[in-house]
Amino acid sequence: MRMAELAAFTSRSLKTERPVPFGSSIVHTKTGELLLRALNAVARESDPSSHAEVRAIRLATKRLKNTSLAGYTLYTTCEPCPMCMSTALWAGVDRVVYGATIEDANKHCRQIHIHATEVAERSDMPCRVDGPVMRDECYALFTHPNMLKAFKEWSTRKKSVAKPKAR
Repeated sequence: MRMAELAAFTSRSLKTERPVPFGSSIVHTKTGELLLRALNAVARESDPSSHAEVRAIRLATKRLKNTSLAGYTLYTTCEPCPMCMSTALWAGVDRVVYGATIEDANKHCRQIHIHATEVAERSDMPCRVDGPVMRDECYALFTHPNMLKAFKEWSTRKKSVAKPKAR
């Protein structure tokens, strides 16, 4: 149910000028009460760290006036990248639940190929990672015609290899 709500929330961006398939929500682990939702804002904010998960965690800790999100679960439409998973660990979330996988996302945009479970396992911070959950529905966010058009304009799929300068 939470993932379905998040996918529906994220899909609304597909009708905008800057669609994104990446959405996240922070939910109280025991009560299921939604604290907040956030979308990826990398392009809008010109900030490569403005992934949906990082934004949700930043907004949640500000709202709670606490750096800890112990007692909360992070839901995300796509498996968190290492930066996002590390942020979730540092925030102390109880659990991360994701929809589409890193491999799914990589079909459309660049990714760091380290799974969220590996990041969690290599830390000394406890966090349960569950996914993929509703993978097909979340991956549909990536294959929506407006998103496919936007991906063509994103620079993240182009490989920019700097050539070494001659000495």
